Amino acid sequence: MSEVKLEKATDIKELAKLAESIWLEHWLPKLPKGQTEYMIEKFQSEKAIIEQIANDNYVYFYLKEGETILGYTGLSLRPDQLFLSKLYVKAEFRNQGYGRKAFEEIKKFARENGRDRIVLTVKKTNAPTIAAYKNWGFSTIDSIVTDIGMGYVMDDYVMEYRLV
Repeated sequence: MSEVKLEKATDIKELAKLAESIWLEHWLPKLPKGQTEYMIEKFQSEKAIIEQIANDNYVYFYLKEGETILGYTGLSLRPDQLFLSKLYVKAEFRNQGYGRKAFEEIKKFARENGRDRIVLTVKKTNAPTIAAYKNWGFSTIDSIVTDIGMGYVMDDYVMEYRLV
């Protein structure tokens, strides 16, 4: 396995298609009926991504090995932290160390942008992902339930990684 690079996503329509395919495969069997599609529209559609970039200081990257797109990440530069909003790897590339390699690049991005901590939210029942984050050095700092509309909530842990 060679190095994983972050390549800034500029074709938002293509990025949204990638996000939708990964989300449908990953979340459809795990969330209540209708919630996956609702969340794609609310958080991962072309319109939502454009708004996040314009209004919430987001930047999106493809995770690439050579010319192969492995997945994507969405990061938000906030005043006191880098918020790791999304880190998704395509099914065929999971459990091969690509997520960890992408996280090393995300840490570089945080440092280059003067942030000393990375914060994320993760679904409380997503045990494999929680275990991976803990293995990477994250600690759980809070537990939150967020109403996202249409009767759906996100029941998450807040996790933090300190770069110092």
